[in-house]
Amino acid sequence: MEAEPRTRAVIYLRASVDPTGERLAVQRHHEACQRLCDERGWQVVAVYEDNSIGAYKKTVKRPGYERMLAAYEAGQFEALVCWDLDRLTRQPRQLEDWIDAAEERGLAIVTANGEADLTTDGGRMYARIKASVARAESERKSARQKLAAVQRAENGKPPLGVRLSGYGPDGAVIEHEAAVVRAMFERFHAGDSLRGVVSWLTEQGTRTRHGGPWNPSSVRDILLNPRYAGRAIYNGQPNGHDGSWEPIVETWLYDDVASKLADPRRRCQVGTDRKYIGSGLYLCAVCDRPVVSQTHSPAGKPSVIRYRCAGHIVRSGASIDRYVLEILRERLGRPDLAALLTEPGNEQAAKATAEIKRLRGRLGRIEADYDAELIDGRRYKISTEKTRALLGAAEAAQARLMAGSEVAGTLRAPDPVAAFDASVLGIQRQVLAFFMTVKLAPAPRGHHFDTDTVIILPRTPDRTTLSDRS
Repeated sequence: MEAEPRTRAVIYLRASVDPTGERLAVQRHHEACQRLCDERGWQVVAVYEDNSIGAYKKTVKRPGYERMLAAYEAGQFEALVCWDLDRLTRQPRQLEDWIDAAEERGLAIVTANGEADLTTDGGRMYARIKASVARAESERKSARQKLAAVQRAENGKPPLGVRLSGYGPDGAVIEHEAAVVRAMFERFHAGDSLRGVVSWLTEQGTRTRHGGPWNPSSVRDILLNPRYAGRAIYNGQPNGHDGSWEPIVETWLYDDVASKLADPRRRCQVGTDRKYIGSGLYLCAVCDRPVVSQTHSPAGKPSVIRYRCAGHIVRSGASIDRYVLEILRERLGRPDLAALLTEPGNEQAAKATAEIKRLRGRLGRIEADYDAELIDGRRYKISTEKTRALLGAAEAAQARLMAGSEVAGTLRAPDPVAAFDASVLGIQRQVLAFFMTVKLAPAPRGHHFDTDTVIILPRTPDRTTLSDRS
């Protein structure tokens, strides 16, 4: 006489929170579920696990649960064992699906804690009541947590949960992490790109708080977090209250960085990284528009850099850059550099930052109006050029007022020239913009480089002509 086939059973394990990652709860539950299967003579064919994953929200993916559901649809088991019904689901709709499976297809669903057995009508009634009570308690808990989070934010307390890089759980500054965060803000503000900041972090051997590598997205998340400027937040947004913790960066610096990251040129996927010091910084002496750079690669010859403005100039970049940098290094060698800096938190710096933010917003609106065909190409060109000219003036004003960044570090260094030469391109561009405006005039082709075609106008308060080396 052949023995009857054993009931095929699966075990489902879930713990909502496992802060240590040691899986202690799911291991205890596994042992209890296995004992129940052994007592009933069931054969355990699979164990599915979702450790440290909640079941309250329907949108949360539970990989183990999804695999178990697929196995059931494929007819791979006849019994399901879990520690408690709320480990299986907290969704009444999901529970009804399992009850339907128990009633219509004979699926045996039991809990190792002995509280529920869906093979009986009494067990199914108990399961429905328990699921409704668990759902209501989850909703009440969620409401309490939201109210507590609002209260913490209004009182300027840091949010609970994972701590922020640079701060401890109590909001105290962790200085070695804060120094990295501060440098990220300063470098980006000084003109470095997100990828440039990532490269610098990699070269320094600096890892994230979790030990992983940095990437542009993680750097951007740091730069857009208002908590670093001492602002309380709720749901990721400032709530108008000051935080009770010490800011890592000043508000004007955070505001300017956030404004740069909202630059419409980034949203329109127009490259904002620069490869050459004068690209977008030097101006055409004919139309006052920024020049662009291009690399020309003649056959069999080294590549050459050119600066051009459509219809007005095409100039060899190498000679211009050498001349400009020679004058800039001479200016950096003078003894009055630190006196040129203004404290960063003053009213003028705040106004310059606000004006830059306003003008960048205007550029975004012009782009949107053009895309919506509210303005034609001619009007778009005029409005864009005018706004960019105003933006350049505002950025120049801010450059004269800025301090506390890598530019200030360069000017206050024991050897400013050496500090400048050791800086990344973005910071060198900011130092250049701090001291001068460079305009390129047309020059006849084939002639030797003429310094008179490079017009250098000082931006610093002194009245000395930068190119006067007598």
